[in-house]
Amino acid sequence: MKKKIALIFGITGQDGAYLARFLLKKKYIVHGIKRRSSSLNTSRIDDIYIDPHNRTNFYMHYGDLGDSLSVLKNIKNIQPHEIYNLGAQSHVGVSFEVPEYTANIDGLGTLRILDAIKSLSLEKRTKFYQAGTSEMFGASKPPQNEKTAFYPRSPYAAAKVYAHWVTVNYREAYDIFACNGILFNHESPIRGETFVTKKIVGALCRIVNNVSDKLYLGNLYAKRDWGHAKDYVVAMWKILQQKKADDYVIATGKQYSVKSFINLVAKELKIKITWKGKGINEKGYWGNKQIISIDKKYLRPTEVESLLGDATKARKQLDWKPIHNINLLVKDMVSTELNKINGK
Repeated sequence: MKKKIALIFGITGQDGAYLARFLLKKKYIVHGIKRRSSSLNTSRIDDIYIDPHNRTNFYMHYGDLGDSLSVLKNIKNIQPHEIYNLGAQSHVGVSFEVPEYTANIDGLGTLRILDAIKSLSLEKRTKFYQAGTSEMFGASKPPQNEKTAFYPRSPYAAAKVYAHWVTVNYREAYDIFACNGILFNHESPIRGETFVTKKIVGALCRIVNNVSDKLYLGNLYAKRDWGHAKDYVVAMWKILQQKKADDYVIATGKQYSVKSFINLVAKELKIKITWKGKGINEKGYWGNKQIISIDKKYLRPTEVESLLGDATKARKQLDWKPIHNINLLVKDMVSTELNKINGK
């Protein structure tokens, strides 16, 4: 039996790195698209990105979701059985600073892939996975599932809503096996440094080890449904193994505030944080030392207060459920960060 060929846009990111490893274990031939950069950006996959002259199952190509020619060329040359679009400007806060770029990559980038599948007449060969986000629900009342109306509260979320609906449109208009995975927050030790969970874990680990002295945050009371990226890439794969293309919410069904996440990290580090003050003046103390402050610059122009996923459909139809709970996620992130600080 011939091996399946997968193409991953965004392979150098958290999800791309975990998905590549998962697919390689499934005996896929994996191709990844990376953007050209003046500095190496393959740290998450360096262990599998070995000498290209001795490799038969993992390949990297230059490309960009903002460049329709590179998208078309790579898909034409690779002829993948499955395409996973995990590429994006994925930081919500940054999307307020670069809204046009975010719309181009996160929204139109999806269109470029779908239209390449259509233009190359790959409808019968190639299945497509679009990485959606719980941020699309925005201000919609929780819990949120596949039938919940979208109410985006950032340029990032708005671009992802476009990507979601253009995926549905190309599925219905051109009979492409195109699916949306609406994934709620998922983290890991290789999460980007500016994302709030990694920022909290990194700062508190450094503070405990006297490498840093303070952590600055925005909204402590935003509530999120946090899972582990390792579990969520399994759901991505399962979505493309179904007989019929469809859209799925992927979530743990449990919700924690940013403040609760901080306290869980502190517990794992065996320290206790006490809180004083309210609103913008709320501060966190370790003993007599103030280690957490609120900075207005980390507050978004429009906030998403509460995201809580209902993944009943995925549990029933995909036979998927998360293996890691919030405590295992925190333990994994903290232990990895401490090893890094201690040079292990």
